[in-house]
Amino acid sequence: MKQEQLYGIHAIEKLIKQSPQAIFNLTVQKGPLNKRVQSLVNQANKLGLVVLFEPKSFFNKIEAVHQGIIAIVAKTPPLKEADLAKLVEEIDNPLFLFLDEVQDPHNLGAILRTADATGVDAVIIPKHNSVGINSTVRKVASGAAETVKLIVVSNLTRSIKDMQKAGMWITGLTDDTDKTIYDVEFIGAVGIVMGTESTGMRKLTSESCDYLAAIPMQGTVESLNVSVATGVVLYEVLRQKT
Repeated sequence: MKQEQLYGIHAIEKLIKQSPQAIFNLTVQKGPLNKRVQSLVNQANKLGLVVLFEPKSFFNKIEAVHQGIIAIVAKTPPLKEADLAKLVEEIDNPLFLFLDEVQDPHNLGAILRTADATGVDAVIIPKHNSVGINSTVRKVASGAAETVKLIVVSNLTRSIKDMQKAGMWITGLTDDTDKTIYDVEFIGAVGIVMGTESTGMRKLTSESCDYLAAIPMQGTVESLNVSVATGVVLYEVLRQKT
């Protein structure tokens, strides 16, 4: 089984609470331990996990923000197109989030965290030109990388069209429209499409959407970070659905 590293106290706390079976061992910096790290060590010992202690010099070589603790975890393979088709059949009025070539792991991690909070049933990304699950994504997601279904597809536009055939209404977020997210009725099966950090949705992706909508902007900035924008629209969907 493939493995990867997970850094940071909060991310490891979430994982050991939600999916302890995914953790192989912990590596902790030698010296006095704060309460949270000591608690993680205690939990690991109860679970029978190996806990290694390394000097500060070992951790100084690591570029990530580790907070003196590292977990070696199982790298979960992403779901694929066939899983998407099954999922849309199993869930009543699903909420899917399509990410059109989001490439920053911090953005994907933040998006997964918001997706978990707003009840997104699946996040769909294209196989190429997109960041997948890695240690940075896991850390930023704070446990959501283990709870939100991430489905990798070979052709995002084709997957959008397949979901439309299954009865899902697709709304793409763009600045190039007069309609806002508050003008769209997010009812039934809902799909939201967010574009890449630099240029937004690709033309073919945009043309595949049933609706295009913008987030109203009152200030001087022209746009929001994709993870922030995703949060805004998902909470509007949640507001309407509840």
